[in-house]
Amino acid sequence: SGKGGVGKPRVTGTLAVELARAGHKVGILDADITGPSIPKMFGMSGRHAMGLGNLLLPEISDHGVKVMSIGFFIPPGDALMWRGPMATNALRQMIRQTLWGPLDFLLIDLPPGTGDVHLSIISEMSITGAIVVSTPQKVALADVVRGIAMFRNDKIDIPVLGLVENMAWFTPAELPENRYYLFGKEGVKMLAERQKLPLLAQIPLIQSVRESGDAGRPVSAKTDTASEYYDLLANNIVRELS
Repeated sequence: SGKGGVGKPRVTGTLAVELARAGHKVGILDADITGPSIPKMFGMSGRHAMGLGNLLLPEISDHGVKVMSIGFFIPPGDALMWRGPMATNALRQMIRQTLWGPLDFLLIDLPPGTGDVHLSIISEMSITGAIVVSTPQKVALADVVRGIAMFRNDKIDIPVLGLVENMAWFTPAELPENRYYLFGKEGVKMLAERQKLPLLAQIPLIQSVRESGDAGRPVSAKTDTASEYYDLLANNIVRELS
């Protein structure tokens, strides 16, 4: 998404866990240089990336997901006040020097916008497809349209695999039959229809997802309410790529 606050890292991290649980070898490149949040989500804050010669070794989560992030090179409380060239140089180093080993999926968590980091990723890597995450409200959807246009640009031409509607509704645990559309109803679904793109999943606001991410444990138990939504997302992405 071109907009911040729509849950891209949370979707990325939980999707990675679902794909790993399905037997795939999965890595995450945290490309949000100034606001890396993937280490926190996986309980890896404070870890430091190890080197092997001039190569970087990704950290491995409890779920077997390999992670590389600028967060492994700076103290958690430090602010990265870098200009564009410094950020893109750091990103290039992680792209070129990380020793991933064999992977079935490398998920890249991009920052908001359509700027230097996005163009660096596109120029440095062969991208199979883009997944656009958004909440349903109109102010977020306007940025989604710009993101889709970037990937569809003739000079970029990366397939958009589909859209994910995050925070689609809220269901209180004590009222399991109720749905409250806090950010509007099915805005991403309607946009997907207009853009002729698949709607990969609608994921509600679920307290356990927030709690698990804050505690460094992406939702991974099959008994968790949220798991079914991310399982559907993972299956739909695999289907789009097959």
